[in-house]
Parts: sequence; structure tokens; C-alpha cells
Amino acid sequence: MAKKNKKIVEFSIFILGLPGNSLPMLELEVNVININEGRNRDIVSRCRKLAEYSALIACIRNYVKELGDLEGAVREAVKYCERHGILSGFLEIHGSEVLNMILTEWNTEDAIAFAREEGRTEGHEQGRSEEKLEIARNLKAAGVSADIIHQATGLNIV
Repeated sequence: MAKKNKKIVEFSIFILGLPGNSLPMLELEVNVININEGRNRDIVSRCRKLAEYSALIACIRNYVKELGDLEGAVREAVKYCERHGILSGFLEIHGSEVLNMILTEWNTEDAIAFAREEGRTEGHEQGRSEEKLEIARNLKAAGVSADIIHQATGLNIV
């Protein structure tokens, strides 16, 4: 699948716990721009740090092809970039953080999948809580004692 040069991501897909069909009070759209080597050259060429970051990522990809190992590739790419003045200073200070960030590869699709799964989990938990409350109300209306309701639902009934 060909990679896109630009993608708009709506922030609301990351917001969890919106009840029913509620809309967020604020919608933020983020324009994600592909700055991989050969993409969006007009933007990359206007910012030296973006161009250098793009070069770092391209270097990592080349080393992955050569070495077949992502961690080794990142280490070699960082060394290469330090020797050639690419992201100089930054990599000297933050080289290990760059390694961790790249090895923990987190992308938009992963974030969306995580948010959805977390939302489902929260929804199930909320549903179970609401069900217990409904059962407790029904038992109380039927004249069942608070102790029995507590044993059945785990809820403290006053």
C-alpha cells in the first residue's frame, strides 16, 4: 500500500467515555504530514531539523536493510548522524531516548486501536456497574433487605 503524503486525524477519536452519540465539546483536527525521504519536499526543505530528522529515519531504514536488526540499525544510524552533523547536539544528548522511541514504534493506527479497546473496556465496566445498580433498585423495591442486596451486588445500600 502506498504511503500518503498527508492525513487528517480527528482528535475526538482518542477521547474516551463520550456517552452515546455525544459530540465532543471541542474538535481538533491534526494535519499529519509525511516527511519520509522523498515526501513533501517543499515543507521539509524549509526546516533544517525536519530535513535532518527525515535523514535520520532514512538512515535507520537503510541500516535495517543492511543489518536486518532494528535496534542495531538505530544505534548505527545515530552514530552515522552524529559523525555527519545530522541532528548534532540533539542526538548526543537524547540518543538513548531516540532509540527507545523508535523501538517502541507507536503510530496513529496503534493509538486508535488502543483507544477503542480501552473505550470498550470502560464501557463494559460501566455497563456492569449500571446493571448492579438496576438489580439493587429492583431488589430494594421488592422489599429485599440491604444485607442481601449487598451480598448479591457488592453495593452498599442505605
